[in-house]
Amino acid sequence: MSADSSITDIKPNVAGLLCYVVGWITGIVFLVLEQKNKFVRFHAMQSIVTFGMLTIASALLSWIPFVGVFFGAVIGILIFILWIVLMIKAYQGELYELPVAGNIAKGLLLAMGNGDSLATDDVKKAAEPSESSTSISSKKTDERREHIDDYFKNSRAARVAGYSAAIFWSIVLIIFFCFFYHYIAWYQFGPDGGVTRLPMLTNGYFVWLPILVIALILSIAGNIVLIVHDRYWLHQVIKIILGIIGIIVVANLISIFPFNFYVIPNNAAIYFVPVAVKIVLVLIAVGLGVQALISFIKLMVNISSKKSN
Repeated sequence: MSADSSITDIKPNVAGLLCYVVGWITGIVFLVLEQKNKFVRFHAMQSIVTFGMLTIASALLSWIPFVGVFFGAVIGILIFILWIVLMIKAYQGELYELPVAGNIAKGLLLAMGNGDSLATDDVKKAAEPSESSTSISSKKTDERREHIDDYFKNSRAARVAGYSAAIFWSIVLIIFFCFFYHYIAWYQFGPDGGVTRLPMLTNGYFVWLPILVIALILSIAGNIVLIVHDRYWLHQVIKIILGIIGIIVVANLISIFPFNFYVIPNNAAIYFVPVAVKIVLVLIAVGLGVQALISFIKLMVNISSKKSN
C-alpha cells in the first residue's frame, strides 16, 4: 500500500480522524480531496457508509408513531459511541473495520479501483512518516502550489466568465423573487381552456424575502471583488462565506416554510409535497455545507504548505 502518498499535507492518522469529525459529511469531503492514500480513503468511505446508514435509519424510524422517539434516541447513542471509537482508532493509525460497514466500504472502494488489501503495518508506517517521506511531501507541496498558481494564471478568463454569470443570475433571482413571486402557484386548467392560478405563498414569504435579497446582494459583491482582485485564498474565503450565507438562507426558509400546499386538489399530494420540498431544501443546505467545508480544507492546506516553506 502506498499509504504515505497523499494529495494533502495532513498526516494520514489525522486525516483519518477528520473523516469522522462531522460524520458522513467529512467522509465525503476527504473521499473527494484524497485520491491516493488508501488508509484515508477507507476511513472516509467507512464514515460515509456508517453514519449515512444510521442517519437514514434514524430519519425513517422517527416516523413511527410513539416508539419513533425511542428508536431515535437509541440510534443517537450508538452514533455517539461509534463516533468516539472510530476517531480514536483512526488517530492511532489503526485500520479498524466495523463488522458490516467496513466490508461495504471495502467493497465500494474496490468497485472504485481503490480496494486493495490494507496491512496494519503499512498503515502505522503511513501514520509515522519518515524523514525521506517528509522531503517527498515537501516536494509535492511545491509542485501542488505551482500547479495552483499555473491554474489561476491560465484560467482567469474562464473564472471571470463564471463570476459574471453568477452576478447575472443573482440579479435575475432578485428581480424574480421581488416582482414575479406570484407566479409561484398551482395552475388549474378548466374545461373551457381557462387557467386558474392559486397562490402557494403565505405572508411568511415576505419575512424570508429580505434575507434572500441580502444574500444575493452579498453574492454579487463577492463575485465583483473576485473579478477585481482574483486570488486563490480570496476565492476560497468568499466561497466559504457565501456557502455559510446560503445555509442560513435555506435554514430560514425551512423554519418559516411560507408555502400553502392546501391549494393542491389532491389529498396525498398535500401530505407528501411538503415533505419532499423539505428534503430537497435539507439536501441543498448539506451541499452548501460540504462545498464550504471543502473550500475551508483547501484553504488550510494551502496556508500550511506556504508556512512549511
